[in-house]
Amino acid sequence: MKISIVIPVHNEADNIISLVDEIVTAMSGTEEYEIIYVNDGSNDCTAAVLKQTQQLYKTLRVIQHQQSCGQSAAIYTGVKAASYPYIATLDGDGQNDPADIPRLYNVLKKQRQSINNLFMVAGWRHKRHDSAWRLFSSKVANTVRSGLLGDNTLDTGCGLKVFLKDKFLELPYFDHMHRFLPALILRAGGRVISEPVTHRPRVHGRSNYGTLDRLWVGIIDLLGVIWLQKRAKLAMSKEIECE
Repeated sequence: MKISIVIPVHNEADNIISLVDEIVTAMSGTEEYEIIYVNDGSNDCTAAVLKQTQQLYKTLRVIQHQQSCGQSAAIYTGVKAASYPYIATLDGDGQNDPADIPRLYNVLKKQRQSINNLFMVAGWRHKRHDSAWRLFSSKVANTVRSGLLGDNTLDTGCGLKVFLKDKFLELPYFDHMHRFLPALILRAGGRVISEPVTHRPRVHGRSNYGTLDRLWVGIIDLLGVIWLQKRAKLAMSKEIECE
């Protein structure tokens, strides 16, 4: 297994040490992996806790955004800096279970033997531990998005995903792109499959994203992705060799 685990965080100081402990346990027996935390301009003690945790785990790398640029920017920064060809992303709030990473990685590797253009395995939070309002709004958003984009993905909001680094970096980058990765991968000629993953209650802190904020931004981004889909052209080509 050669994989980089990318975790974007903003003001998640209380969740860092326990989550890194869990990742290290989940990846025990795996020599070629790294944990990349991208501190997206936190104004709590996240930076100090990350520095402290680095002293305990040599597999932990920390990248600092001088100001908050958003989750998509933090993920993009982490993926660009990654050392390995496979990427796993996790939310920094501890609601994703790192124990699911090896399973999703193995699914991707195995399925690629028969599906050459499989670029991503997306986590599906089939039993969510969120408020009734968040569950409702997420269901509506997933239904609208899937209907308009045809991405055939059950839960694009799940932070736990495993994918190919090089294919991700070929996608068009824009703010909030992480919400539309399956549609962007399909646009690029790739495939995405969903796998059920564990979802846990948040223990510390609170969400950095409001429902209304995501709604208004999501509408604009959705229109943008529809535009990108309509402008996409996949050329089939081969090089002609001199005889």
